[in-house]
Amino acid sequence: MASSASNTPPVCLTRAEVRELDRRAIHDYGLPGIVLMENAGRGVAEFLAHRWPDANPVVVACGRGNNGGDGFVIARHLELLGRRVRVLLAAEPASIAGDAAVMLAVARRAGTPLIALAAEGSTAWRERLDGAAIVVDALLGTGATGAPHGPIADAIDAINAWRAATPGGRVLAVDVPSGLDCDTGHAAGACVRADATVTFVAAKRGFVANEALPMTGPVHVVGIGAPRSLLAEFGAT
Repeated sequence: MASSASNTPPVCLTRAEVRELDRRAIHDYGLPGIVLMENAGRGVAEFLAHRWPDANPVVVACGRGNNGGDGFVIARHLELLGRRVRVLLAAEPASIAGDAAVMLAVARRAGTPLIALAAEGSTAWRERLDGAAIVVDALLGTGATGAPHGPIADAIDAINAWRAATPGGRVLAVDVPSGLDCDTGHAAGACVRADATVTFVAAKRGFVANEALPMTGPVHVVGIGAPRSLLAEFGAT
């Protein structure tokens, strides 16, 4: 697995550039979005297994969008790597659509423990996080802007409380810590404080902001299978 770590990487993409790269990969090169999601999730799972080889169990906190879809893939690949995993949903399962819904269905059929907490508060989240060695933050991706609210805010508050109260507990953010604006590095409200962030294709513009550094932790870049010729157009080779 190709990976790099730096808080001041040479290439940083904006939200718009990330969307355009994904669009081009899908529409110009014919790579299905679900393939990109599979590659992204597998890359995160492999990073986690390498970085924390003995940490068990893992809780994956998922939102309703593609970041949550990445989380379902992460959970499946962690199970394949021998980890005990449970998934906590900050959304009603019926509200999940597109590629994320496909990955949710696979996780369900595979028997991955899935607990929907959209109607619960932060106390319920804290109870479900209890006993975890690592929490994976797959709540919000690069498309999110503004302050998180509702179940997402509850989940973020609970994750941060769990991290503060759990000696040795680690939080891994997927693509961007939930609540952090990927362009500005500013958190308008609740924001996950991660011990590391695995981001896709390239680091994001906001990661170099001083206020972002305590939220992201070390940033590691993994590929999603986009062709090299496309990456070169964005300076991401």
